[in-house]
Amino acid sequence: MILIADSGGSKIDWRLLAKNGKIEQAHCPGFNPYYQPIIDLKTNIEQVLLPQIHEPVTKIFFYGTGVSSVKNQEVIKAAFLEHFKAAEIEVGWDLLAAARALCGNEPGIACILGTGSNSCLYDGEKIIDNVANLGWILADEGSGTYIGKQFIFDYFRFNIPEQLAKQFHERFPWTREEVLEKVYQQEKPGAFLASFMKFIFQHIQEPYCHQLVYKGFSDFYENNIMRYENYQNLKVHFTGSVAFYFSNILRQVANDKGITVKNILEGPIAGLTLFHQKDVS
Repeated sequence: MILIADSGGSKIDWRLLAKNGKIEQAHCPGFNPYYQPIIDLKTNIEQVLLPQIHEPVTKIFFYGTGVSSVKNQEVIKAAFLEHFKAAEIEVGWDLLAAARALCGNEPGIACILGTGSNSCLYDGEKIIDNVANLGWILADEGSGTYIGKQFIFDYFRFNIPEQLAKQFHERFPWTREEVLEKVYQQEKPGAFLASFMKFIFQHIQEPYCHQLVYKGFSDFYENNIMRYENYQNLKVHFTGSVAFYFSNILRQVANDKGITVKNILEGPIAGLTLFHQKDVS
């Protein structure tokens, strides 16, 4: 049996692939080693994962946010070795998960467009280039946080159409001070800002909302995709909730810029399951 994990800030998607071809799944709260103690992951393994395992685990592939450093990779490996001492363990960052799920063994540009955003150039085996990710304060173009932040800016500066602003206030009757507290004093401000994407999606026929999303995606393409050499001749793929639910606009912007978009997945776990079928032993 092999284990595959796609770990984000909000949840971990697990797939358990058995020798007989059976595939089981599990879900648990997310884990990011930069913000959470390793005991959180250990608890998830013990309470969610172990009860579903009924044969020896030979390989573990753990993909997640905050695991690009060797230190964090070793901490995560040690957590698994407490229960799976004989397993081969590979810990990779979420971009590698996106590349393998979206591109398989073909070269291309793999992107994440959800609460945050990122991209990489993939040669069919490994990531060979990555436009620097600078986080939600400095960058994260095209992400839910990026677009949500601009929406809130426009809302409090009275740059939103009056009727749309009224509808927003009826749904989110927060004062400026309450919003500032959520952004500057409470946990996960990026997720808070990205939460407004649902409202934007529900009002996407409003010219303001459409243009807001279009501009966010345009910024992503210009500051990420168009920085890769030979991007015009490569297929660009996306995973993430924002890419998935706003895919028509994402493809529209790409077409306007002469960029070819192929696969768009809500999450990488299904693609990772197909990619790792060969590792079942």
